[in-house]
Amino acid sequence: MRTDSRLSRVLHALIHMARAEGPLTSEALAAMLRTNPVVVRRLLSGLRESGYVQSEKGHGGGWVLTVELDAITLLDVYRAVGAPPLFSELVSEDHPECLIERSVNAHLSATLREAEQAILENFGRLTLAMVAKDFDQ
Repeated sequence: MRTDSRLSRVLHALIHMARAEGPLTSEALAAMLRTNPVVVRRLLSGLRESGYVQSEKGHGGGWVLTVELDAITLLDVYRAVGAPPLFSELVSEDHPECLIERSVNAHLSATLREAEQAILENFGRLTLAMVAKDFDQ
């Protein structure tokens, strides 16, 4: 299963945007992220809808933050990019009639829910300013 790197990519882009001296184009962000500008626009669309970024078209245009980094949590960003899966699928449903498989799946699923809840709570405590501060040190 392919991993989903939307959260990591968007956090990367947002911190670059905060440090930029003006708007960053989709092309410039795509070069930083080693992806296509269309992917950047798709990534940032949820953040625009949530009011964290805005974009201007044309000469001198690009993407800018509309909120300070200390007002955005990782949980905010996670939700704005569509709440991608935090874990790969660990349960198998190859034999749903098998009592052992059902028991294994029940325990794995419960543990994954607990782990996901702990991660989301941590995301809610971490601001982008905290992440950016690590870079400054």
